[in-house]
Amino acid sequence: MKQSLKKEKLVGKDGFDSYYGELFGSRWEPLKKALLGDVRYVELALGGTKSYFLDPASVCAALCLDTSAQGEPGDGGFCIADLCAAPGGKTLVIASCMDNGCELYSNERSPARKKRLDLVVQETLCEELSCRLHTSCSDASLWGSRAKKAMPALPESFDAIFLDAPCSSERHVLSDKKYLDIWSPARIKGLAQDQWALLSSAWRILKAGGSLVYATCALNPMENDGVVMRLKKKFPDAQFLSAEQVGKAFARNLDRLLPGVKVGDLGFSLQEVFSFAEKTELGFHILPDTASGCGPLYFCCIKKLGF
Repeated sequence: MKQSLKKEKLVGKDGFDSYYGELFGSRWEPLKKALLGDVRYVELALGGTKSYFLDPASVCAALCLDTSAQGEPGDGGFCIADLCAAPGGKTLVIASCMDNGCELYSNERSPARKKRLDLVVQETLCEELSCRLHTSCSDASLWGSRAKKAMPALPESFDAIFLDAPCSSERHVLSDKKYLDIWSPARIKGLAQDQWALLSSAWRILKAGGSLVYATCALNPMENDGVVMRLKKKFPDAQFLSAEQVGKAFARNLDRLLPGVKVGDLGFSLQEVFSFAEKTELGFHILPDTASGCGPLYFCCIKKLGF
């Protein structure tokens, strides 16, 4: 960020505009307009009594979790974790893509949001899937550090992990005057620290050879590539997947999910939304100004090497 902006007191609506205007340059005005536009949804009809409506960009990110890395379909004994799962949309996508014998552990640290997660699972998923989905209420950032003392069976317990970390959620901030008036960059720094605690914990409980997707709905790189870069520097066993590798996982999972997806009058497919993802240094970013209103959604796909 330019020195002139660093000297400014970046708070509230004007500070928000200055901060993101500096990040995105001439793109900021059309991006802001897209963020203030209608949110796009696809309908997930997965065998329960109710459907669930989810941003197509979020569906795409969840479809990029490679759940086949540890073995062939049907091998069994495969454990997946969704560490910040409420309200439950991405958990539904992941559950729908599970092989037979897989188990999904969906966690949420807020008791109120965990109740919402339970209700979504109960109402949306068919019994064949919901019986293999287990919910919990815990702070996942502590799972790695507590594992040796409190949960000796936990270290390197999961074959695949999805981490949709709490973030700035600028689209929500921009549309809510109450949150926009109190916005400041200090919140971004605090969230990035919390995100790192979650990501480093997730890495410690991921099996060698396993896959992890880190995701946020944040615009700013401090919460996206910035957090993932810390993982790259600290853990030499982190391998960042190429666009081709990510595309293979996406295509495999999409084939499984498609029977339960209704795009309605959206006007484009999930394959097209995935193709809108822009490559960042370490991950991918779907932004609403170029993705027909979908997103924003950042995701990064990582494999834990076996050495």
